[in-house]
Amino acid sequence: MASNFWTSTHYKELKDPEEINVVHPLDAQRGISLEDFRLIKLHMSNYISKLAQHIKIRQRVVATAVTYMRRVYTRKSLTEYEPRLVAPTCLYLACKAEESVVHAKILVFYIKKLYADEKFRYEIKDILEMEMKVLEALNFYLVVFHPYRSLPEYLQDSGLNDTSMTHLTWGLVNDTYKMDLILTHPPHLITIACIYVASVYKEKDIKTWFEELSADMNIVKNIAMEILDFYENHRMFTEERVHAAFNKLATSP
Repeated sequence: MASNFWTSTHYKELKDPEEINVVHPLDAQRGISLEDFRLIKLHMSNYISKLAQHIKIRQRVVATAVTYMRRVYTRKSLTEYEPRLVAPTCLYLACKAEESVVHAKILVFYIKKLYADEKFRYEIKDILEMEMKVLEALNFYLVVFHPYRSLPEYLQDSGLNDTSMTHLTWGLVNDTYKMDLILTHPPHLITIACIYVASVYKEKDIKTWFEELSADMNIVKNIAMEILDFYENHRMFTEERVHAAFNKLATSP
Protein backbone atom coordinates (compact mmCIF):
# COMPACT_ATOMS: atom_id res chain seq x y z
CA MET A 1 0.00 0.00 0.00
CA ALA A 2 1.22 3.51 -0.81
CA SER A 3 1.99 5.58 2.28
CA ASN A 4 1.33 9.03 0.80
CA PHE A 5 -2.17 9.83 -0.43
CA TRP A 6 -1.03 12.66 -2.73
CA THR A 7 1.27 10.35 -4.71
CA SER A 8 -1.12 7.38 -4.66
CA THR A 9 -3.36 5.97 -7.38
CA HIS A 10 -6.31 6.84 -5.12
CA TYR A 11 -5.53 10.53 -5.54
CA LYS A 12 -5.09 10.11 -9.29
CA GLU A 13 -8.42 8.29 -9.46
CA LEU A 14 -10.46 11.07 -7.77
CA LYS A 15 -13.28 12.28 -9.99
CA ASP A 16 -15.60 15.25 -10.25
CA PRO A 17 -19.16 14.57 -9.04
CA GLU A 18 -20.37 15.16 -12.61
CA GLU A 19 -18.33 12.14 -13.71
CA ILE A 20 -19.86 9.96 -11.00
CA ASN A 21 -23.50 10.94 -11.50
CA VAL A 22 -23.79 9.45 -14.97
CA VAL A 23 -25.96 6.51 -15.98
CA HIS A 24 -24.20 4.21 -18.44
CA PRO A 25 -25.90 4.17 -21.88
CA LEU A 26 -26.57 0.41 -21.63
CA ASP A 27 -28.38 0.96 -18.32
CA ALA A 28 -30.25 3.99 -19.63
CA GLN A 29 -31.62 1.79 -22.43
CA ARG A 30 -33.26 -0.33 -19.73
CA GLY A 31 -34.86 2.72 -18.15
CA ILE A 32 -32.40 3.08 -15.27
CA SER A 33 -32.53 6.65 -13.95
CA LEU A 34 -29.85 8.42 -11.92
CA GLU A 35 -31.96 7.81 -8.81
CA ASP A 36 -32.18 4.07 -9.66
CA PHE A 37 -28.39 4.01 -10.12
CA ARG A 38 -27.83 5.55 -6.69
CA LEU A 39 -30.37 3.21 -5.07
CA ILE A 40 -28.71 0.10 -6.49
CA LYS A 41 -25.24 1.25 -5.35
CA LEU A 42 -26.60 2.02 -1.88
CA HIS A 43 -28.32 -1.36 -1.71
CA MET A 44 -25.13 -3.16 -2.71
CA SER A 45 -23.10 -1.14 -0.19
CA ASN A 46 -25.49 -2.37 2.51
CA TYR A 47 -25.26 -5.90 1.11
CA ILE A 48 -21.45 -5.86 1.41
CA SER A 49 -21.75 -4.62 5.01
CA LYS A 50 -24.29 -7.30 5.92
CA LEU A 51 -22.24 -10.09 4.36
CA ALA A 52 -19.05 -8.87 6.05
CA GLN A 53 -20.78 -8.67 9.43
CA HIS A 54 -21.68 -12.35 9.29
CA ILE A 55 -18.16 -13.36 8.24
CA LYS A 56 -16.66 -11.11 10.96
CA ILE A 57 -14.71 -8.91 8.55
CA ARG A 58 -13.42 -5.59 9.93
CA GLN A 59 -14.87 -2.26 8.85
CA ARG A 60 -11.80 -1.06 6.96
CA VAL A 61 -12.10 -4.05 4.59
CA VAL A 62 -15.81 -3.30 4.11
CA ALA A 63 -14.96 0.32 3.25
CA THR A 64 -12.36 -0.82 0.71
CA ALA A 65 -14.85 -3.27 -0.86
CA VAL A 66 -17.53 -0.58 -1.19
CA THR A 67 -14.99 1.78 -2.73
CA TYR A 68 -14.05 -0.87 -5.30
CA MET A 69 -17.71 -1.49 -6.13
CA ARG A 70 -18.40 2.22 -6.60
CA ARG A 71 -15.24 2.66 -8.70
CA VAL A 72 -16.28 -0.19 -10.99
CA TYR A 73 -19.53 1.57 -11.84
CA THR A 74 -17.75 4.77 -12.84
CA ARG A 75 -16.50 2.74 -15.82
CA LYS A 76 -18.82 -0.21 -16.32
CA SER A 77 -22.56 -0.72 -16.63
CA LEU A 78 -24.88 -2.48 -14.20
CA THR A 79 -26.15 -4.41 -17.21
CA GLU A 80 -22.77 -5.97 -18.02
CA TYR A 81 -21.49 -6.20 -14.46
CA GLU A 82 -24.25 -7.79 -12.38
CA PRO A 83 -24.18 -5.90 -9.05
CA ARG A 84 -25.26 -8.92 -7.00
CA LEU A 85 -22.07 -10.67 -8.16
CA VAL A 86 -19.80 -7.61 -8.27
CA ALA A 87 -20.53 -6.74 -4.60
CA PRO A 88 -19.32 -10.01 -3.00
CA THR A 89 -16.44 -10.17 -5.46
CA CYS A 90 -15.30 -6.71 -4.35
CA LEU A 91 -15.45 -7.92 -0.75
CA TYR A 92 -13.36 -10.97 -1.68
CA LEU A 93 -10.81 -8.75 -3.44
CA ALA A 94 -10.73 -6.21 -0.59
CA CYS A 95 -9.98 -9.00 1.89
CA LYS A 96 -6.89 -9.85 -0.14
CA ALA A 97 -5.82 -6.24 -0.57
CA GLU A 98 -6.22 -5.52 3.15
CA GLU A 99 -4.45 -8.76 4.14
CA SER A 100 -7.55 -10.16 5.79
CA VAL A 101 -8.01 -13.13 3.51
CA VAL A 102 -11.35 -14.94 3.37
CA HIS A 103 -11.71 -18.01 1.16
CA ALA A 104 -14.21 -17.79 -1.69
CA LYS A 105 -16.02 -20.90 -0.41
CA ILE A 106 -16.71 -19.12 2.92
CA LEU A 107 -18.11 -16.15 1.02
CA VAL A 108 -20.35 -18.36 -1.12
CA PHE A 109 -21.53 -20.27 1.97
CA TYR A 110 -22.74 -17.08 3.67
CA ILE A 111 -24.30 -15.69 0.50
CA LYS A 112 -26.43 -18.81 0.23
CA LYS A 113 -27.17 -18.75 3.96
CA LEU A 114 -28.31 -15.11 3.92
CA TYR A 115 -30.20 -14.99 0.63
CA ALA A 116 -32.81 -17.44 -0.61
CA ASP A 117 -33.24 -15.42 -3.82
CA GLU A 118 -31.66 -17.32 -6.73
CA LYS A 119 -30.38 -14.02 -8.15
CA PHE A 120 -27.90 -13.85 -5.25
CA ARG A 121 -26.78 -17.45 -5.32
CA TYR A 122 -23.38 -17.66 -6.99
CA GLU A 123 -20.71 -20.35 -6.97
CA ILE A 124 -16.96 -20.08 -6.31
CA LYS A 125 -16.15 -20.07 -10.03
CA ASP A 126 -18.47 -17.09 -10.54
CA ILE A 127 -16.62 -15.08 -7.87
CA LEU A 128 -13.21 -15.99 -9.31
CA GLU A 129 -14.23 -15.13 -12.88
CA MET A 130 -15.71 -11.81 -11.81
CA GLU A 131 -12.59 -11.05 -9.77
CA MET A 132 -10.54 -10.69 -12.96
CA LYS A 133 -13.19 -8.50 -14.58
CA VAL A 134 -13.31 -6.27 -11.49
CA LEU A 135 -9.51 -5.99 -11.41
CA GLU A 136 -9.51 -4.91 -15.04
CA ALA A 137 -12.31 -2.41 -14.41
CA LEU A 138 -10.23 -0.95 -11.56
CA ASN A 139 -7.16 -0.79 -13.83
CA PHE A 140 -5.59 -2.97 -11.13
CA TYR A 141 -5.52 0.10 -8.80
CA LEU A 142 -6.27 -1.37 -5.38
CA VAL A 143 -4.93 1.36 -3.06
CA VAL A 144 -7.61 3.07 -0.95
CA PHE A 145 -7.00 5.67 1.74
CA HIS A 146 -9.84 5.95 4.25
CA PRO A 147 -11.11 8.77 6.50
CA TYR A 148 -10.63 6.43 9.48
CA ARG A 149 -6.87 6.91 9.23
CA SER A 150 -6.86 10.56 10.34
CA LEU A 151 -9.93 10.41 12.59
CA PRO A 152 -8.26 9.59 15.96
CA GLU A 153 -5.61 12.28 15.42
CA TYR A 154 -8.16 14.96 14.49
CA LEU A 155 -10.44 14.09 17.39
CA GLN A 156 -7.50 14.27 19.79
CA ASP A 157 -6.28 17.54 18.30
CA SER A 158 -9.73 19.15 18.45
CA GLY A 159 -10.34 18.01 22.02
CA LEU A 160 -13.38 15.97 20.99
CA ASN A 161 -12.00 12.52 21.69
CA ASP A 162 -14.54 11.55 24.34
CA THR A 163 -16.51 8.32 23.87
CA SER A 164 -19.69 10.02 22.66
CA MET A 165 -17.99 12.09 19.95
CA THR A 166 -15.79 9.20 18.88
CA HIS A 167 -18.81 6.92 18.36
CA LEU A 168 -20.77 9.64 16.56
CA THR A 169 -18.00 10.63 14.15
CA TRP A 170 -17.05 7.00 13.50
CA GLY A 171 -20.67 6.28 12.60
CA LEU A 172 -20.76 9.30 10.30
CA VAL A 173 -17.61 8.12 8.52
CA ASN A 174 -19.17 4.66 8.10
CA ASP A 175 -22.23 6.25 6.51
CA THR A 176 -20.17 8.23 3.98
CA TYR A 177 -19.62 4.92 2.17
CA LYS A 178 -23.34 4.90 1.39
CA MET A 179 -22.49 7.84 -0.89
CA ASP A 180 -19.79 8.42 -3.50
CA LEU A 181 -17.74 10.83 -1.37
CA ILE A 182 -14.71 8.52 -1.25
CA LEU A 183 -14.51 8.80 -5.06
CA THR A 184 -14.67 12.58 -5.19
CA HIS A 185 -12.84 13.97 -2.14
CA PRO A 186 -9.56 13.40 -0.28
CA PRO A 187 -10.27 11.24 2.78
CA HIS A 188 -8.96 13.77 5.33
CA LEU A 189 -11.56 16.31 4.13
CA ILE A 190 -14.30 13.70 4.62
CA THR A 191 -12.98 13.17 8.17
CA ILE A 192 -13.08 16.91 8.90
CA ALA A 193 -16.60 17.17 7.46
CA CYS A 194 -17.79 14.36 9.75
CA ILE A 195 -16.26 16.12 12.75
CA TYR A 196 -17.94 19.34 11.59
CA VAL A 197 -21.36 17.65 11.43
CA ALA A 198 -20.83 15.96 14.81
CA SER A 199 -19.68 19.20 16.47
CA VAL A 200 -22.76 21.07 15.24
CA TYR A 201 -25.06 18.23 16.33
CA LYS A 202 -23.45 18.07 19.79
CA GLU A 203 -23.23 21.88 20.02
CA LYS A 204 -19.45 21.82 20.48
CA ASP A 205 -17.75 25.12 19.68
CA ILE A 206 -14.48 24.27 17.89
CA LYS A 207 -14.55 27.14 15.40
CA THR A 208 -10.98 28.10 16.30
CA TRP A 209 -9.74 24.58 15.56
CA PHE A 210 -11.38 24.61 12.12
CA GLU A 211 -9.84 28.02 11.39
CA GLU A 212 -6.37 26.70 12.23
CA LEU A 213 -6.67 23.79 9.81
CA SER A 214 -5.02 24.06 6.43
CA ALA A 215 -8.22 22.82 4.79
CA ASP A 216 -10.67 24.51 2.45
CA MET A 217 -13.69 24.92 4.74
CA ASN A 218 -15.97 25.64 1.78
CA ILE A 219 -15.27 22.13 0.48
CA VAL A 220 -15.66 20.71 4.00
CA LYS A 221 -19.05 22.38 4.40
CA ASN A 222 -20.15 21.12 0.97
CA ILE A 223 -19.26 17.57 2.02
CA ALA A 224 -21.14 18.11 5.29
CA MET A 225 -24.21 19.27 3.34
CA GLU A 226 -24.02 16.17 1.17
CA ILE A 227 -23.98 13.99 4.29
CA LEU A 228 -26.96 15.84 5.77
CA ASP A 229 -28.85 15.63 2.45
CA PHE A 230 -28.29 11.88 2.47
CA TYR A 231 -29.83 11.56 5.95
CA GLU A 232 -32.71 13.80 4.91
CA ASN A 233 -33.50 11.65 1.87
CA HIS A 234 -32.64 8.26 3.36
CA ARG A 235 -36.23 7.47 4.34
CA MET A 236 -37.12 7.56 0.63
CA PHE A 237 -34.80 4.60 -0.12
CA THR A 238 -37.39 1.86 0.28
CA GLU A 239 -37.05 -1.83 -0.60
CA GLU A 240 -39.90 -1.40 -3.09
CA ARG A 241 -37.93 1.23 -5.01
CA VAL A 242 -34.81 -0.94 -4.96
CA HIS A 243 -36.77 -3.91 -6.36
CA ALA A 244 -38.28 -1.68 -9.03
CA ALA A 245 -34.79 -0.53 -10.07
CA PHE A 246 -33.51 -4.13 -10.25
CA ASN A 247 -36.55 -5.14 -12.27
CA LYS A 248 -35.61 -2.55 -14.88
CA LEU A 249 -32.19 -4.13 -15.16
CA ALA A 250 -33.80 -7.51 -15.81
CA THR A 251 -35.84 -6.23 -18.78
CA SER A 252 -34.60 -6.18 -22.34
CA PRO A 253 -34.12 -2.72 -23.91
